[in-house]
Amino acid sequence: MDNELSPNNQIEEEGAPAWVVTFGDLMSLLLCFFVLMLSFSEMDRRKYKVVSGSLKNAFGVQRKLPIFDSPKGQKIIAKEFDQEIVSTKIVKELVDPLMIELEENFKDLKSYVEIEVTENQVTIRLMGEITFDTGKAEIRPIFKPLLYKIGSLLEKTNGDLIIAGHTDNVPLKGGRFKSNLGLSIARAGSVAEFLLRNTSLEPDRFSSMGFGEFRPLAPNGTPEGRQKNRRVEIILTI
Repeated sequence: MDNELSPNNQIEEEGAPAWVVTFGDLMSLLLCFFVLMLSFSEMDRRKYKVVSGSLKNAFGVQRKLPIFDSPKGQKIIAKEFDQEIVSTKIVKELVDPLMIELEENFKDLKSYVEIEVTENQVTIRLMGEITFDTGKAEIRPIFKPLLYKIGSLLEKTNGDLIIAGHTDNVPLKGGRFKSNLGLSIARAGSVAEFLLRNTSLEPDRFSSMGFGEFRPLAPNGTPEGRQKNRRVEIILTI
């Protein structure tokens, strides 16, 4: 009969073909992948190292390079090598020249200066009475030429600068400061102000703080320990 369907007449399905769904899923996964890659590129240095190490173990995309080689790759892969290169640059521009200055021009002050280099910061410790007289926050004239030299070397660097004041645990008697904490804050401020006035270091790189006797480097039971604890630290964070 006319209204009966012949075997060759097939009913066509409505909507998109089935393969479009799979294609859409693939595009969504690719989009998520690239969003993750973009987010990785904005991570801090420590997270970069974790990511790059994971990629190295999973895909073998990273190799060991000597420190003098140029970093290979972009962003995630190169970041681990960038940190080594930055640290080496800081040592050459700041630490080595300061050591030479202490040896050649400031021998009488050398025993009062300690330099510590870690992965992402350099700490210059100025210890004892080399910077200030007892109970005072005015920089001693004998120390100003060295402090000026330190500031001129810091001008060649990038990164934040923290000026931190510390004292021993001997209570203050008389004077304008009522506590070691107040004295340490004032001393840190004096060093920061000197550097700002006598160098071209940008003010937004600076912060100053005082810790009083609460972060000692050595026991306060000996004169040597107390001398080590009476210090101002200039900390460059890379």
